[in-house]
Amino acid sequence: MTKKIIVAIDGYSSCGKSSMARTLARAIDYIYVDTGAMYRGVTLFALRRGFIREGVIQEAELREALNEVSLSFRQSHEGATPELYLNGENVEKEIRTMEVASFVSPIAALGFVREFLTAQQQAFGAEGGIVMDGRDIGTAVFPQAELKVFVTADPVIRAERRLAELRGKGDSKITLEEVLENLRQRDYIDTHREVAPLRQAEDARVLDNSHLTHDEQDALLRSYFEEALAKA
Repeated sequence: MTKKIIVAIDGYSSCGKSSMARTLARAIDYIYVDTGAMYRGVTLFALRRGFIREGVIQEAELREALNEVSLSFRQSHEGATPELYLNGENVEKEIRTMEVASFVSPIAALGFVREFLTAQQQAFGAEGGIVMDGRDIGTAVFPQAELKVFVTADPVIRAERRLAELRGKGDSKITLEEVLENLRQRDYIDTHREVAPLRQAEDARVLDNSHLTHDEQDALLRSYFEEALAKA
């Protein structure tokens, strides 16, 4: 039986981590888990329940209600990208809004939220054969992962990609400057939070895709996977 490994992909927001992780998982027939979507799901839950008031997260209220959060990934059809369900509702569109993006990093910085979701993420990958992307996969969730990749890109290029994504979903009012400022704020919070901050694992392969095409980055990631699998 061919050994199945754990692929942990970390990096900054809007670097294309999820896209390349999905592509790799599909190509090698591994399970794909978007942990960023899970944090966005908790953020959406907090917004809907009124646990974020005047820009302030009501931590005690969120902590008490967290056991009411059920997150799962489902495919609409075979071969489709798994989409996030919050308490049985498909919220894939709702979690991609700028409102959720504005609060997801502060929510993700809360220790009790990270503990809650990390336990679920570790259960997903207990038997290997998984590609998981996020902020702390190679450092906190799966420090034993056979392949760790840290994805980065120029901030302006990342903002341009994110803006194009938002425009494609019908948000014509947002500006490049607003998106860039949001990314900078998220980067700061992600790298400075007290619990499991975003950082490059010592044994991670760095993939800077600032000037790579999708095909080039996918091929590079696939080569990293083949090397890691051969060594496992």
